[in-house]
Amino acid sequence: MTAARIGVFGGSFDPIHNGHLAAASAVQQAMNLDRVLFVPAGDQWQKHLSASAQDRLAMVAVAIDQHPGFEVSDVDVRRSGATYTVDTLKELQSQNPDSNLFFILGTDAAAGLQSWKSPVELLNLAEFVVVTRPGSDFSEPDFAVGRLTRFEFDALDLSSTSMRSKLKSGNTATGEVPESVLDYIQEHNLYKEPR
Repeated sequence: MTAARIGVFGGSFDPIHNGHLAAASAVQQAMNLDRVLFVPAGDQWQKHLSASAQDRLAMVAVAIDQHPGFEVSDVDVRRSGATYTVDTLKELQSQNPDSNLFFILGTDAAAGLQSWKSPVELLNLAEFVVVTRPGSDFSEPDFAVGRLTRFEFDALDLSSTSMRSKLKSGNTATGEVPESVLDYIQEHNLYKEPR
């Protein structure tokens, strides 16, 4: 029996947007992944998050609902304390012992890999797939040279930061964020200016 190939797409997803979904689809196809697990961070020690972990988990769940081969994992939301990718990958490895893990990340995250907890160990837990834009001048951190798989993708120029500021100022993010996520944001009154 061949080992399953599982993509692991971690992030704050604050909120998840169409760029995340497009990148995950492209990597899934190019790397021949059986499924992609979206893993929203619990307590992300390097970032201040706007929406709660439970809301971000729910937004990912509604965003991927119509995408076969996409799943959401609450592994980081369930774990107490700061979220470290090394712990996430170890737990996912123990849940999927006969699988090969492919950790999907963007160039900003990959450029700062040396600041992550146990960075050398990380590279032994999964194959790291760095999604770069065409013409990107991304260079691998010294300790990871030759250990990262670069995947060039003409990504939609979207960022969760710009989505939050649009939503905060009352503008729409239609076409940039899945409709199901926009409905969830509205229903739960997320990303509004405090009154």
